[in-house]
Amino acid sequence: MFTGIVEELGEVRSFDALPDASRLTIHGPLVASDARHGDSIAVNGVCLTVVETDGAHFTADVMAETLRRSNLAKVTAGDPVNLERAVAVGARMGGHIVQGHVDGTGRVTSRERSAHWEVVHVALDADLGRYLVEKGSITVDGVSLTVMGVDERGFTVSLIPTTLELTTLGRRQPGDVVNLEVDVLAKYVEKLAASHLGVTPAPTTTEVSR
Repeated sequence: MFTGIVEELGEVRSFDALPDASRLTIHGPLVASDARHGDSIAVNGVCLTVVETDGAHFTADVMAETLRRSNLAKVTAGDPVNLERAVAVGARMGGHIVQGHVDGTGRVTSRERSAHWEVVHVALDADLGRYLVEKGSITVDGVSLTVMGVDERGFTVSLIPTTLELTTLGRRQPGDVVNLEVDVLAKYVEKLAASHLGVTPAPTTTEVSR
């Protein structure tokens, strides 16, 4: 489990294709400092399992399902990535409950700069949009954010200077694909209520085409 509070901006060192997966090596001295084989680290919001580490780098295998659902299939050496270690028992929950199980991707459509923050709009598939509410939570590239507004195309979030400086969201431009994980509590509520309401839970999605 994660909280969506990015600990470190890492850098992809290599991304090697395998027959049915890929192997990703990332430079992240903070998150790798105490990492061991089998530990979980969120990379752009995707929960990955450490298979190798040297204290400054870690390597993880990325399965075909993950490549299909997330933007990790597009990363190359030199790309920055958001990193977060699994939350420790007893630690403060600074963001919200994040599983690191990406539901799909969205696409940045606009950025509006103000004196102290930026408002970013992200388009997403309606099947994911049904889980969003104003002032609710969403994870974008592993960053826990509060939904500022919801419209027929997607949602807006407001990014403070810390988020702009310390995460990849400060670099994302219109057209860029971002990983999305909706609030898991919303999905559970829908699943439990579906039979009583006579509705079918939304299928998961891959990438918005807008």
